Amino acid sequence: MNRLERIQQSFTKKSVPKFQIGDTVRVHVKVVEGEKERIQVFEGAVIARKGLLNTETFTVRKVSYGVGVERIFPLHSPIVTRVEVMRQGKVRRAKLYYLRGKKGKFAKVEDREFVASVKGQPGTTRKAEEPAGAASKP
Repeated sequence: MNRLERIQQSFTKKSVPKFQIGDTVRVHVKVVEGEKERIQVFEGAVIARKGLLNTETFTVRKVSYGVGVERIFPLHSPIVTRVEVMRQGKVRRAKLYYLRGKKGKFAKVEDREFVASVKGQPGTTRKAEEPAGAASKP
């Protein structure tokens, strides 16, 4: 392992949440205002992931009061305290930039069916109860 790899490894987080493009996530971000620190939550759909190792970033898009807001988060940054996956989206593209031009129900991401299994019991296929874009409406 050379020096560059050792430095990069020291800055990477040990536990990175697993999420994919199209998932609705809730990102908890540490915000410093003067001497105070607080946690701010940004919830939306993941429309892109870029980079490798500790330079990896992901873009989250939400619609707030009729205005589309996108924010780029570094995955291994210390200001990103937690990433929660709210819903899993079913998409067939690596980048969802086409959602920028869509409005209303056309800007929604279809939910992915997932297999939920309990210890000792076979998994059952369940479908999410509400669409992925429903949580971002005010």
